[in-house]
Amino acid sequence: MSEETVFLYDEAEEKMANAIKHLERELVKIRAGKANPQMLDSVKVDYYGTMTPLNQVSNINTPDPKSIVVQPWEKTMLGPIEKAIQAANLGFNPQNDGTIIRVIVPPLTEERRRDLVKKAKAEAENCKVSIRNARREAIDSGKKLEKEGTPEDEVKRLENDIQDLTNEFIQKVDMLVEAKEKDIMTI
Repeated sequence: MSEETVFLYDEAEEKMANAIKHLERELVKIRAGKANPQMLDSVKVDYYGTMTPLNQVSNINTPDPKSIVVQPWEKTMLGPIEKAIQAANLGFNPQNDGTIIRVIVPPLTEERRRDLVKKAKAEAENCKVSIRNARREAIDSGKKLEKEGTPEDEVKRLENDIQDLTNEFIQKVDMLVEAKEKDIMTI
């Protein structure tokens, strides 16, 4: 393969790998009934006029599978953190005891579990679209190379390699979502 086709292949592979990484981050945010500090990653707190991620103004840990403990670095942040968790609309009811905020993770209902599975599948579909877009871009670039004089058989080989790569990444997406679905539906 020529330098250009190797570059196109590597670029497509990198884009597909990034799509998988993004999917993994999104799936972590979808809770499966067990407490996880990443559940609060989307929470932003008003820290002296600046919206700041919760994990930058406090320690967040899970002492047990049913609760998350948020310990602010400054006691004055207890109120704003409590309000921010409620405002994030994650289905949590934070409890402020004056030194820490305890978030009890409620057990999931069957209906909520199904909604979470739908959300996971929607994230997976977005990931597949990104992977297919990377494939399309690489193949289009390959066709441009062919017009510029790259041999046709080399471009065909690139297209086949890109398709194999796409199939491999789509399979990874399916495996990730299947594992997440199993995790969500397990009580």
